[in-house]
This record gives sequence, C-alpha cells and structure tokens, in this order.
Amino acid sequence: MNAPTAAAHLLPEIQLRDVPQALIDALQARFGAQCSLAQAVREQHGRDEGSLQAPPPSAVVFAESTQDVADLVKLASQYEVPVIPYGAGSSLEGHLLAVQGGISIDVSRMNRVLSINAEDLTVTVQPGITRKQLNDAIKDTGLFFPIDPGADASIGGMAATRASGTNAVRYGTMRENVLALEVVTASGEVIRTGTRAKKSSAGYDLTRLLVGSEGTLGIMTEITVRLYPLPEAVSAAICSFPSIEAAVRTVIQTIQIGVPIARVELIDRHTVRMVNAHSKLNLREEPMLLMEFHGSPASVKEQAEMVQDLASEFGGQAFEWASTPEERTRLWTARHNAYFAAVQSRPGCRAISTDTCVPISRLADCLLESVDEVEASGIPYFLVGHVGDGNFHFGYLIDPHSAEERTQAETLNHTLVARALSMGGTCTGEHGVGVHKMGFLLDETGTGAVDMMRAIKRALDPKNILNPGKIFAL
Repeated sequence: MNAPTAAAHLLPEIQLRDVPQALIDALQARFGAQCSLAQAVREQHGRDEGSLQAPPPSAVVFAESTQDVADLVKLASQYEVPVIPYGAGSSLEGHLLAVQGGISIDVSRMNRVLSINAEDLTVTVQPGITRKQLNDAIKDTGLFFPIDPGADASIGGMAATRASGTNAVRYGTMRENVLALEVVTASGEVIRTGTRAKKSSAGYDLTRLLVGSEGTLGIMTEITVRLYPLPEAVSAAICSFPSIEAAVRTVIQTIQIGVPIARVELIDRHTVRMVNAHSKLNLREEPMLLMEFHGSPASVKEQAEMVQDLASEFGGQAFEWASTPEERTRLWTARHNAYFAAVQSRPGCRAISTDTCVPISRLADCLLESVDEVEASGIPYFLVGHVGDGNFHFGYLIDPHSAEERTQAETLNHTLVARALSMGGTCTGEHGVGVHKMGFLLDETGTGAVDMMRAIKRALDPKNILNPGKIFAL
C-alpha cells in the first residue's frame, strides 16, 4: 500500500471562472430579493465547518422551489458558471467551497415535508429540511428517521454525502435509506429516479449513483427516505473502561455475537473532559462507551444485560442507565456537542477531522496505533467513534495560523488513512471526499476507478458546472 499522495490535503490551485455581469443581471431579474450579492452572505456560503478556505461565491441564490433550481442551473449552463449547492453548511471536507468561483444555491428554504406514507414507512421531503425538523414533523405517526450524523444537517446534504452517524450500526446509512429522488441535471432538466417500492430491477440504479455524488452530478430537489417504527422500549447506558483497547474489544465482541445494539459510541478520556466542561456534566474522565438499545422491553433488557456482562469481562465499570427520554437526550446531546466542546477547549483553533472506517476485526489495531501516534505528536486532539461499524474520528486541534501545526496534523491524517487502507478500510466512512480527501480517493480506489468516475461526470455534466473541483479533478 502506497502512502497517500503528497499534498492530498491542499486545495487545488484555484482557477476562478469569470462570472459575467450579464449573468448577475439575469439572476437579479429572475430572483429579485432571493439573489444576494452581500459580502457577509457570500462569505457565510463560502465556508463550512472544516479548516479549508477559498474565495466566496460571486452571488447566493435562495431557491424556494424545484423551478427556481432548474432556472438557475439553466442560466449557469448558458454562461458556463459553476453552481454550488448549500444546505445547512455543516460539511467538513470543503464540499461547499467555491473553488472555481460561481453561484451558491441555498436550498434551506426548501424545507417542506411533501408527503408522508406511514403505511409504507416512507416520507418525501425537500432537500433543505434538517433531520430534526423531519423527525419533529412525523412525531405523531409513531415513526422516525434514524440517520443521525450528529450535526442537524439537511436531508439533501446527508444524501449528497451518503452520511450515516450514530445509528448506522443498526439502521444503515443514507445509501440504504434513500429510495427515490427528484434531481435537476446540469442542463436544468428535472428527472426522477427510483420509486417508493422497496426494490426494483429497472435499469441503472441512478438513485445510488446520485447518493454520495456530493452535488457533482445533479442537485436534489425532492428526496424519498425510509422511516422506521419508534421502538417500544429504548434504554441508553454509559460504561467507563480502563483503556481504549478494553472498550473497543467490548464493542467487537458485542457485534460478533450478534447483539442488535442500536448505537455504540466511543469517547476517549480527553473528549470526556472537554464534554464535561462544555455540557456541565460529571462523567468519569476515562474511555467511555455510550450505548443505546431498541426493541421490546424484554429484548432491550436482554441486550443490555449481555453487553454489561461483556463489558465487565474487559474491566468495564460504572455502568449507568438512562431510561427516560430526558436522561437519554442529555447524554446524546453531550455526545453530539463533542466537536464544539473540543473546539472551545482551545480558543481560536480549527479542527482537522479524520473519517476513517475499517472492518470491525481491525478496529482495535487501527485505533490503538493511531492513538499512540497522536499522543507522541503533542497535538491536542479529541476522539469519538461510531465504533459499532468500525468508523472513528480524530479531531486535531490546530492553530490555523501555524503552518507547522497544520503540517503536523495533516501528516498524522496521512498516516492514519494509509493505515486504514492497508487494513481493508476507507478514507471516509461518512463525511465524503469533497476537496480534502481527493488524493486519498485515488489511493483507495486506483486510477481506473477514478477515471470511470470522471467519465460519468463528463457525460452528465459536460460543462463541469455542478460543484466542480470536488471528489476528483477533471
């Protein structure tokens, strides 16, 4: 296995395309107040939660309908100007950066639930609705949407990056949970892919092609996703361990014996300390597993007892239960705020986040070697992981003005990715490629596979206007 390509973390050389005044005039004429040229608005739409920076887009259009999206793309195609989709702005890999200039299309106002088909366990929504808004809208149906990446991301952004999160070990990722799409193509045509049926053998699976394409092949304007019955009983628990290895071995055993655990998250001692300070908690500052069990009262009790017995074999202690919704919300809110807790622990820092995922059998090896490396480096960091499916995240907390710290953090990231790939893993378990992982994608898939992706991109977007400069360079 070769090491990841040099400078894989750097932005490609920025070559801004000209945005003619004629296009700006046409946008203002068509969209009026929905089109903003304000510097503050443009800057907001030119930066995500990651550490990379690029010039802001030339304008921001707030789409309110599929027709708005189609009309904007047609104008952009006419002038061969890039269009960059924007949802909640929570991405980490530079997905929404205008690396070649262009127009940002904000779909946050397209946030309606279009139809709920409770009998079929599906719902169709617009792309700007967030996961929390969706679950609030369907709470009276007895159903819920389980994909939970932590941030209150938009469903469109989650589909575009093939997101997953804390519930993926039981409910899968966006790949398994998106059934159908309405999409605006690079020419401004509106197409539909998939149906509400649970399966189909009709032609190419365009839905799967578009899910995970990061806005480079089309802009999603309607999304049909699976829903699940709310479990009869839910119980959460935390358990502290003497070491990260003990916690990880517990998870591996839990998965391998077939316990249908719904969520299992690893938080290392550094992150527990940060979470305690941020969320005013008193958790034991040791490696910790945060678990959740779904099912009937009897099955939840059985699952929890099995895992508690396993944990005790590996030195797990201070097993604490959270059975009420309020207690569970308190614990999971603390977990979801781990990123912000970490960033606040070093004022002014930026986090370079890793996103590797390995087969569960290699999780302990990959994780422990990586912990040893970052500990030796002296770089402040946090560590959380959706360890039930082999996915974990380091966040290297760097001074954004220190070239030395950035280089050191990126070197750690390079080494981690190379290790994961050598163990049969991937460079990104859920964040996507964006800009930051373009070099890593080549290492993972090889030239032939990336060339096939390029061929698809050129066929579907010959003018290269849909979120150009992401996933790979043309």
